[in-house]
Amino acid sequence: MGFDSKAYGTAVGDILALDGAGERLMPLARGTCSSVEALQRLKRATVASLLPKSRAPEAAMSGLYLYFSCLGESHTISQSIDTVEGSFWHGIMHRQEPDANNARYWFRQVPSHPIFAELAAAAGEIEARFPKAGFSFGGRWDPIRFVEVCDRARQEPGSTLAGMALELQRLEWQRLFHYCASEGSREL
Repeated sequence: MGFDSKAYGTAVGDILALDGAGERLMPLARGTCSSVEALQRLKRATVASLLPKSRAPEAAMSGLYLYFSCLGESHTISQSIDTVEGSFWHGIMHRQEPDANNARYWFRQVPSHPIFAELAAAAGEIEARFPKAGFSFGGRWDPIRFVEVCDRARQEPGSTLAGMALELQRLEWQRLFHYCASEGSREL
């Protein structure tokens, strides 16, 4: 299933449209904020105005900043959220930093999550498109193992493994953002 950036309201959809509408391949390592306009809009908005009926609005806001590679802003929010979703975003942010040890610490705070099954199933489809990547999750999503994959992929820019890691990272962002930003449905 595809990602529908407008499913989270017009304001969120308009912000995501500033860079790929939720389909952007975020860098595996620290990038610069990809849209100054998105950063300005997010800073002007309140969580309540952007995500009024969301399951985990602060976590979704952290995810929005992360989507645009605004790591500092995402980190400030995620480190103040004492939930599994806050830890999940915090781990992704540190993985992209990259700070593998810190990422692993935060992912250990996420022993399971409702999106893990979806990620595992969809990851299998992505893995099948990249048979030469030499990697498989084996039908189970493991965010700590994905830290290792991303570390290796960063050392092999342009490789099949890097292509697979970029797509898996986008999938992970889409699924976690959907979970946090939606009113309760877990399906895209």
